[in-house]
Amino acid sequence: MSAAVTPDLVDYDEVVAAFDPMLGLEVHVELNTNTKMFCGCPTEFGAEPNTQVCPTCLGLPGSLPVVNEQAVRSAILIGLALNCEIVPRCRFARKNYFYPDMPKNFQTSQYDEPIAVNGWLDVELDDGSVVRVEIERAHMEEDTGKSMHVGGATGRIHGAEYSLLDYNRAGVPLIEIVTKLIPGTRERAPEVARAYVSTLRDLLRALNVSDVRMDQGSMRCDVNLSLSPRDSGVLGTRSETKNVNSLRSVERAVRFEMTRQAGVLLAGGKVVQETRHFDESGGTTRPGRRKESSEDYRYFPEPDLVPVQPSRDWVDEIRATLPEMPAQRRKRVQAEWSLSDEELRDLVNAGALDLVAATVAAGAPSGEARSWWVSYLSQQANNTGVALDELPITPEQLARVIALVTGGELSNNLARQVVDGVLAGEGSPDEVVAGRGLKVVSDDSALIAAVDEALAAQPDIAEKIRGGKVAAAGAVVGAVMKATRGQADAKRVRELVLERCT
Repeated sequence: MSAAVTPDLVDYDEVVAAFDPMLGLEVHVELNTNTKMFCGCPTEFGAEPNTQVCPTCLGLPGSLPVVNEQAVRSAILIGLALNCEIVPRCRFARKNYFYPDMPKNFQTSQYDEPIAVNGWLDVELDDGSVVRVEIERAHMEEDTGKSMHVGGATGRIHGAEYSLLDYNRAGVPLIEIVTKLIPGTRERAPEVARAYVSTLRDLLRALNVSDVRMDQGSMRCDVNLSLSPRDSGVLGTRSETKNVNSLRSVERAVRFEMTRQAGVLLAGGKVVQETRHFDESGGTTRPGRRKESSEDYRYFPEPDLVPVQPSRDWVDEIRATLPEMPAQRRKRVQAEWSLSDEELRDLVNAGALDLVAATVAAGAPSGEARSWWVSYLSQQANNTGVALDELPITPEQLARVIALVTGGELSNNLARQVVDGVLAGEGSPDEVVAGRGLKVVSDDSALIAAVDEALAAQPDIAEKIRGGKVAAAGAVVGAVMKATRGQADAKRVRELVLERCT
C-alpha cells in the first residue's frame, strides 16, 4: 500500500481487540528564564519579530555560546521532581539538520549524556486508578525559530506564496522530557496520554520553571505510537505526531493514530516511520517527513562548550527547594476542605484548584471560593473562550466580593453584578459597587416604603397573605426587589411583608 493512500479508519473497539498500542511521549518545555540558553537575548513572548536576536543565537561566524546557569538549575529541579537520577557529568552535542528556522543548521542539544535519567511520574486517571509512567531522560536543548507561511489556506508551507522567519524563539531554553514505552494502556491509551501531559503540566507549574502555555507553544507534546498484534509483544513501526498543543489534542491524536494504523495493517499494508502533523479542525493527522534515525543527525560533542558537572552539594541545595508536589497538595487540600473525591476531581478538571487556594488564602471560606470559580466564573470563561486563570479577576478581588456578601453589603445577585463589572474592567469590587450603586438597601424605613407601595399595587396578593397564604408573599418580595434593582435584602423584605400584613 502506498504511503499516499489514506486507509479506511477502523472502529476503535476493533482496534483494541486486535492490537496493543505502544505509546511513548516526548514533551518539550520552554523554561521561563530571562535570557536564552546560550546568549543574553531576552525571552519575552510576543515581541516584534527578530528584535530579540544576536550573533550567537543567529549562528553568525565567530560567536561563542555560554550556558545559562538558571536553565541548568531548572533542568535539575525538573529531574528531581520526576524522581530522576541527576548525572555527575553531562555534555551538549550538535544535532545536525537543515531547517529554515534553525539559523545555525544545527541544534545544540544533549544526545548520549543527558542531565537527568531513569525517573517516573505517577498519573491518576479519571476513575482514580494510577498509572506509573517511567521517564527515560530529561535533557537540555535550545528551541528553534518560527516559520510563518503566508498566502495559503492552511498556514502550512504547502500552497503558501512565501514564508517569513522570526528568530526570536531561536535559542530559548528547552527541556525535553522523554518517557519510556508505556505498556498495558490498551483501550485507555488516549486517556493515559492526556492524563500524563496534564499531570506533567501541573508539576512544572508547581515548580515555577515554565508558564506551560500549550496555546503559545511553551509546552508541546510529540506523540509516538505504534501497534503490535494483541499480546505478541512485538514492536510495530511508529509514527511521531509533532508539536501537539493541547490536552484534548493529545488524546485525539493518539486515538486517531490507533485507528489509522490499524486500517493500514488490516488492509495488508505497512506503517511508514514518519513524522505527522495534527489537524485541530478535523482531529486527524497527516504525513510530514520520513522519520530520521539518530545516525542521520550526525551527533557529535559541541566543541564550544565544556561538560556540565553539577556538584552533589548544588544538587542537594536544589533538592531542598522542591515545593509540595501537586498530588500531595491535592490530598492535603481535600482533607482541609472536606472534599469528596468527585468534588476534588471537578475542581482539578476545571483548572480551579490554585485559584480557589489563592482565594482562600485571601480570606474567603473554601466553600464559597470553590462555588464561584467552578460555577459562575467557569461559565464566564467558557462564554469568552479563555482559560479560567486568564479571566481579568484576581483571587484577592473575588475574596473581597465574598466578604461583601458575608458582611451583608451585597446580595448574591448583586455580587454577580460586581464580578461582571470587575471582568468588564470597571475597577476593583469596591469601585464597581460605588460606580454602579450596588450596595444592599438595609435601611428599614426605605424598605417599608417599598413594601407598602408593592402591597398597595397588589391588593389581592395582600389579602391572600392576610388570609394565611404566606407563600403569596413571594410576589410582593419580587416586586420590591425589582423596584430596588435587586439591592434590597430579600430576607428582610419578606419579614416586613409579613409584618405589614398582620
